[in-house]
Amino acid sequence: MADKMWPSAEAAARWTLRREIAPTGTGSGVNPVWLALIAAPIVGSFLGVLVVRLPEGEGVVLGRSRCRSCNNPLGPVDLVPLFGWLLRRGRCRYCGARISLLYPAIEIAAILVVVWAAPVVPGDALWASAILGWTLVALAAIDLRVLILPDALTLPLAAIGLFMVWQMTPEALPSHVVGAGLGWMSFRLLAALYARVRGRAGLGHGDAKLMAAAGAWVGWQALPTVVLFAALAALAAVALSAGVGRRIDATTRIPFGPFLALGLWLTWLYGPLLPGPSALSW
Repeated sequence: MADKMWPSAEAAARWTLRREIAPTGTGSGVNPVWLALIAAPIVGSFLGVLVVRLPEGEGVVLGRSRCRSCNNPLGPVDLVPLFGWLLRRGRCRYCGARISLLYPAIEIAAILVVVWAAPVVPGDALWASAILGWTLVALAAIDLRVLILPDALTLPLAAIGLFMVWQMTPEALPSHVVGAGLGWMSFRLLAALYARVRGRAGLGHGDAKLMAAAGAWVGWQALPTVVLFAALAALAAVALSAGVGRRIDATTRIPFGPFLALGLWLTWLYGPLLPGPSALSW
């Protein structure tokens, strides 16, 4: 655990003790990591549908999956995560239309969420971390595709964060409630200031709601770390885009949601740069 960004030795000791006493399996003796790994591609398959349908106002849970080119329903084999896409070589078996790489990419991302979190968080926080990571994957993908962060994901994510904190470390709940309010308010004020100075919108309402969710999950003390990680990632992405010849200027619309999602994920796993009460007891 020496590679974690611990704010203090005392916090590191608390985490180590928590990890030692954390359950490593269920009552049936099944390791929760394996359960999460089995669930991950299935969740990823659902997230792929959600990412495409939710912004279009289509039903996510009800209705059969269909080829978006010929509208033929997909068979059971086609729906097997990763295998179905590979078996059909990324094409519809009816019309031969290409099936977006988005679907296997999100399924792989869902697996990576568990692989990344499992060695870092204590056993009793794995499922909470997976839920957070899977939701952030969906939000990042939607923002990259259509430049929105849907309320249907950001608001429940904030509520789930507060619930998880209450379950794991109830004494830290006040700082997380304050974090949710402060995260939303700070980004709304920043957006208003940007619009006043530049005469156009910069940060959207969805970014503010994602920051509220960040505050709910990591507490108000960790919000500067979330923003710092997000800003550094965004700057790196812009520099990389410019390096490969993509023209970026002051009017280019850049989705900030994926970078906020990354900042929240890193802060949840590794802790803030400054100490403070937390659900994971950094």
